[in-house]
Amino acid sequence: MTDLSELVRPDRYPRSSRYDPAWLLDLDMGPHPLWLLEDLARDLELRPGMRVLDLGSGKGATAVFLAREYGVEVVAADWWIAAEEAAAVFAAAGVGDRVEAVRAEAHALPFEEGSLDAIVSVDAFEYFGTADGYLPYLVRFLRPGGQLGVATPALTREVRELGAIPPHIKEVVGWEAMAWHTAEWWRFQWETTELVDVTSARLQPDAWRDWLLWARAGAAYRSADGAGTDTARAEGDRAVVGMLTADHGEYLSFALLAARRR
Repeated sequence: MTDLSELVRPDRYPRSSRYDPAWLLDLDMGPHPLWLLEDLARDLELRPGMRVLDLGSGKGATAVFLAREYGVEVVAADWWIAAEEAAAVFAAAGVGDRVEAVRAEAHALPFEEGSLDAIVSVDAFEYFGTADGYLPYLVRFLRPGGQLGVATPALTREVRELGAIPPHIKEVVGWEAMAWHTAEWWRFQWETTELVDVTSARLQPDAWRDWLLWARAGAAYRSADGAGTDTARAEGDRAVVGMLTADHGEYLSFALLAARRR
């Protein structure tokens, strides 16, 4: 069992450690989004006043983080979460004046071309960004020199190379693991378009351990008596714990990707 205090790690994630783990778990839609974003942001140049799209922003934790930690103006876009629900999170966090909530599907974004300084996407890009034509669509919304940063589940080897999805992964996530590519797959995919210069494409060190801590904490939090209780989600967290324990870093990771529009 993982205590929630283990989600506070100022040695590795000093910015994320300022945030209440229970608050994060209440907004949970994927493995510790602030750890991923804090690591990813090291490969970006985010400055106060920039207009940044948080693509696939979920319930809003990453948008709050971007506004608070980097002073940027955020447009938080998600298809599954109502704008009103996200806006309430932003208001409660004191960033309602700096974060705009938008309900938008990733292939029908309501922005003018060249209107964004940066686009970030944390644990969402795998659902829509693997198609060959998606990057050319997305970069139109960046100004020249604008930045793209993505944190997405990854495998250390391509499924095509392995010949099949490893059984312990397939049992939990099924065919979705087909969209979990290596960092080098993403680099090649993006660079081949000649629309961006990839400035970083790397696997997060010990990503599976971070993911395991998060899943254990989620299972404990949602199994406890009180407002956090959610039996179905706790069972899902325990399944992820089993998957990550069996994997032990052999295949599972996260890819952190950064690029600039030419």
